[in-house]
Amino acid sequence: MAAGQERGPVEIRHLTALAELGEAVRLQKEIWGFEDIELLPLRLFVVAQKVGGQTIGAFDGERMVGFLLAIPGLKQGQMYLHSHMMGVRPEYRNSGLGRRMKLMQRDDALGRGIGLVEWTFDPLEIKNAWFNIERLGAVVRRYVLNQYGTTTSHLHGGLPTDRCVAEWYLASERVEALLAGRPKAPAKAAAHISVPANIAELRENDPRQAREIQGAVSARFLEHFAQGLAVIGFENSPEAGTYLLGPWNSK
Repeated sequence: MAAGQERGPVEIRHLTALAELGEAVRLQKEIWGFEDIELLPLRLFVVAQKVGGQTIGAFDGERMVGFLLAIPGLKQGQMYLHSHMMGVRPEYRNSGLGRRMKLMQRDDALGRGIGLVEWTFDPLEIKNAWFNIERLGAVVRRYVLNQYGTTTSHLHGGLPTDRCVAEWYLASERVEALLAGRPKAPAKAAAHISVPANIAELRENDPRQAREIQGAVSARFLEHFAQGLAVIGFENSPEAGTYLLGPWNSK
């Protein structure tokens, strides 16, 4: 977008045309810098549409500026959605667009009787962690080591792709209260896990230290989850982002 050019209202809608799905494939490369072999292919987007998944796009005029892809899953006899990928062009971040796409995802899922959406996120990405936990109301009870292997994305910095698994219980009291803007009591934390606020800089300039931090964070997550704790809150400070862990139930 040219300097000084006004931005119009961004429309969010389900993707239907093959050309739109193809643009979502291309947008992956622009956002994450993946090599072609690591891109989710067009046929996966098409299949997701056919089997009960979700393909959602955000458009500024005719230009796609964000997308979301989810596929259906089955857990203990109940259908849920695995929200595999959501991306927003850099110049549209911090505008509430990601949250709008997630809320459309929620509305669509609830309308089909689906009460759970899951996705994975990098625990070192503290901005995403705050968004998932404090803006959407997701909880975290699982941690996966190097889920996708080492990728070509510059955003991953050559580190193992360790991931937290976000669980979004769409009709829970926690989520309903948060989305309605009702104040929630501070999380009663039994444990804390902190990530330095400058972790992105360390990934780029000091990969060895970043890897050491990742290893320490991973060990603490695995230890606390083995004790039955869950991530129930998140706090930011100028020095760090901090996961708050404690007991949790799905109500």
